[in-house]
Amino acid sequence: MTNVEAVQPYQHRTVLLNEAVAALALQDDRRQGIYVDGTFGRGGHSRLILQKLGERGRLLAFDKDTYAIANASSIADARFEIVHDSFATLAEALSVRGIGQLDGVLLDLGISSPQVDDAARGFSFRADGPLDMRMDTTRGMSAAEWLATETEQKIEKVIRDYGEERFAFQIAKAIVARRAVEPISSTRQLAEIVANAVKTREKGKDPATRTFQAIRIFINQELEELEVVLAEAFRHLAPNGRLVVISFHSLEDRIVKQFMAGKAKAAQPDRRLPIRAVDLPQPEMKLLGRVMPSEEEVAENPRARSAVMRIAERLTPAGALQ
Repeated sequence: MTNVEAVQPYQHRTVLLNEAVAALALQDDRRQGIYVDGTFGRGGHSRLILQKLGERGRLLAFDKDTYAIANASSIADARFEIVHDSFATLAEALSVRGIGQLDGVLLDLGISSPQVDDAARGFSFRADGPLDMRMDTTRGMSAAEWLATETEQKIEKVIRDYGEERFAFQIAKAIVARRAVEPISSTRQLAEIVANAVKTREKGKDPATRTFQAIRIFINQELEELEVVLAEAFRHLAPNGRLVVISFHSLEDRIVKQFMAGKAKAAQPDRRLPIRAVDLPQPEMKLLGRVMPSEEEVAENPRARSAVMRIAERLTPAGALQ
């Protein structure tokens, strides 16, 4: 745990902590920089941003997790505000606060170590607990409730599409057969069902890994909300504003990569039209690179091994929001 993180019952190491905050290129006191931490978590990034942010700066953080919101209450800083909601509500939150442009947006996707390690949250198959999986336990349908009512075809599609699981058909069939006998209400039950349905798996990987990932992503609408926040973050970035995104699996990273690449590529006009070079469409963002955790960080925090951080900068004026 870094020295900028609050002490927690469950230890959490913020991945790419210094690299992510450096990538934001924080403004100095000559102007009021406004930044967003879209995934407060246990506050590692936010706390370091506040350490480096100018006195006239401002940081708005988001999180759906009630534990994260409670943790954020320990930050007594007039420059900081936490929003108990998804980062997909970014546009509304900015509008309510009269904020038009942002100097940087940081998104650290996925779930935090405290969420995984707390069996009561139902995110992990390694310890038995209620099959919940909601980031925000105060609203929405739990994984157990969803599995009890959804069709076999939809369960198969979710496990296949969000978990990239080749045994999705067998797993969905086994889930429906089991729920006809008894409710599937615990993580251990689901893990056992998957283990019995999946006959082969990659070496060193639990058979339930992909299924748990898929259901968690679906229950929390993680990919849909990511697409929304990327568009809104870009729409509100000021010229030279930075978008920094850390993802932990291929589905997230693919969405981020394609979004940034699309904005960094200028539209191609019809070659038959007489257009002056000065009038040619220009890229809207500049790609500033991809960063992976160092060998030292992965050795200290194995959960960092799959992290990929992508950085892009807004090029076009953001004066007229689209």
